[in-house]
Amino acid sequence: MAERLAASFLPAAASPSPSARRATVAAAAAASFPSSCPARAGLRLRCSRSGSARRFSKAGGRGALRVVRCMAASDAAQLKSAREDIKELLKTTYCHPIMVRLGWHDSGTYDKNIEEWPQRGGADGSLRFEPELKHGANAGLINALKLIQPIKDKYPGISYADLFQLASATAIEEAGGPKIPMKYGRVDVTEPEQCPPEGRLPDAGPRDPAGHLREVFYRMGLDDKEIVALSGAHTLGRARPDRSGWGKPETKYTKDGPGEPGGQSWTVEWLKFDNSYFKDMKFLSQIPLEEQKEQDLLVLPTDAALFEDPSFKVYAEKYAEDQEAFFKDYAEAHAKLSDLGAKFDPPEGFSLDDVTSDEPADEKKEEAAPTPEPVAAAVATATADDNNGAAPQPEPFSAAKYSYGKRELSDSMKQKIRAEYEGFGGSPDKPMQSNYFLNIMILIAGLAFLTSLVGN
Repeated sequence: MAERLAASFLPAAASPSPSARRATVAAAAAASFPSSCPARAGLRLRCSRSGSARRFSKAGGRGALRVVRCMAASDAAQLKSAREDIKELLKTTYCHPIMVRLGWHDSGTYDKNIEEWPQRGGADGSLRFEPELKHGANAGLINALKLIQPIKDKYPGISYADLFQLASATAIEEAGGPKIPMKYGRVDVTEPEQCPPEGRLPDAGPRDPAGHLREVFYRMGLDDKEIVALSGAHTLGRARPDRSGWGKPETKYTKDGPGEPGGQSWTVEWLKFDNSYFKDMKFLSQIPLEEQKEQDLLVLPTDAALFEDPSFKVYAEKYAEDQEAFFKDYAEAHAKLSDLGAKFDPPEGFSLDDVTSDEPADEKKEEAAPTPEPVAAAVATATADDNNGAAPQPEPFSAAKYSYGKRELSDSMKQKIRAEYEGFGGSPDKPMQSNYFLNIMILIAGLAFLTSLVGN
């Protein structure tokens, strides 16, 4: 294919031999894809004649050989930079739980019995479209999209499908969980009509909790061990009765936040990823149901099933006693879930740990593309109550207001300035209130000093 493409740009009079054409293509490819960039080396890439294409022409201009620069579904350098931005977002908004949920609900629609993509569902970025956001199981996830969209706008060279899964895995790791062996290169669906039908995600209170969990997760190709391991992610987050119909309006563990106060959590430290979920569920499963309802920790019917079903209980008991075993099994199950239904470009995907770059990520960034209309419309119509536990977001921070307009600060410096300023009670939207008592004391001290000077 590459040889035929290259030959079509050669002068007809030259009539090069097949070996000459191969040599020409090889030389051009070496110039376009230097071996020092592992993000491109050895990958089957998707080519596009875009403005960023590199052109190689002969004298005279006619019959020029043009070799285009190829890109995978996502740019590795931009993904690595986006990961750092996600870490900063997690530090300032405490949105770990909703980011995990965003990735899970995009991939959790996979049906192993359907071969065609994207009809089979899975991690394909379809959750960004309004029809899927309106599914009952996705209540509140519009706010996750609001949080993540600025990062997508900043790094247009990455797919939504990769961004959702990157945010989910990063949230687990930043909360103290295991490192997830992720791979990237997921291709996005392009139309709202490609969203999966409603009803593929698990329900919290089915009539037969254990049977329901198996029905949903077996459809995705997961087994009992993976069901229990993935359930352990409930160590993060809260449930809110005004959204899911489950949980209390607030408890002693959630009334003060962090983030938006309220809701009922499964664990005491609901922003820390560990095996406390299994420890707490084991204890709570041993007390009567009516007493469970009086507890400040949440127990859903699907949570209780982990210690009631004989097969599930083997793994739940194990994870309650052995956090290392839980972390190992969870990391493998999370990585598997994040790949479900995805179409990768290159087909084998790529790991960010194996990618290095000789040029800064900023130099690789393309011009930001406008937000797709369905996404923009969904974000614009989101209500303030759709934040699912994340703190309300202030207006975009403009460092120029605080640096005399001479130079825009880096994003990390903006976050530091914001944190320090808000720590003293101010915000970028209103000036910090004066401490009048302190001002009066300073004035009195100054007058006393002047009086002593005059007296001397």
